[in-house]
Amino acid sequence: MGSGPGPGPGPGSTPPSGGAAEDTLDLRLSEELVAMFGGSDAVTATPPGAGTPPGAGIPPGAGIPAGDLLDTPAGWGPVTTPAGVFQLVPVRIERDLELITRWMNDPAVAAFWELAGTEDVTAAHLRLQLDGDGRSVPFLGVLGGTPMSYWELYRADLDPLARHYPARPHDTGIHLLLGGVADRGRGVGTTLLRAVADLVLDHRPRCGRVIAEPDLRNTPSVSAFLSAGFRYTAEVDLPDKRAALMVRERAFRDLM
Repeated sequence: MGSGPGPGPGPGSTPPSGGAAEDTLDLRLSEELVAMFGGSDAVTATPPGAGTPPGAGIPPGAGIPAGDLLDTPAGWGPVTTPAGVFQLVPVRIERDLELITRWMNDPAVAAFWELAGTEDVTAAHLRLQLDGDGRSVPFLGVLGGTPMSYWELYRADLDPLARHYPARPHDTGIHLLLGGVADRGRGVGTTLLRAVADLVLDHRPRCGRVIAEPDLRNTPSVSAFLSAGFRYTAEVDLPDKRAALMVRERAFRDLM
């Protein structure tokens, strides 16, 4: 998790930097798989519109994707959290590249995301998702009208991660980094992780579990997931890290 108290889980499996990214890009979905895992009964979302927090500088409805593999999270709208009004806003490279690149070059973030470098490095990572089939979607997290975090929601069951754990249809994964140092180490990450996991479960009725795979070395991140209601279930060896497999079950969401 991009800090909140720690620097971040890194991009994990979707989509990783370097050669492993080709693994994700080349895993094309057949029409049969789209029908099986995507389904035609996706939740109809309402565009953010006037719900966008004031001061974010983001036009209503901007960048809403058409795909339904994740049930259109761009339309889920804002939520009120103990930290303030929060909303996931789709990344637009022309608007957000400079900001996200600056976050990726923070040494605390770069140690786990491994995307430090020029804007071209960040843009390549974003385009893998924005030009893909919709199984992974990047967002800015806007809190109280200020963009302050970067998120990726992805279909864990359609990702190479599924080769490393017993995936179930519609498992949904989360990656997070907190951009501002002031938001780290004071519980903001835990609050937002819980809020986004709840958004997934509320708007994706076919999803029974929210998945995360922070680097085992990133103990503040693992702790934040635990505090947000995720359970540690296993250690998994991924191509770029040894990860803690964290799971938040729909069945237990009111208990943890």
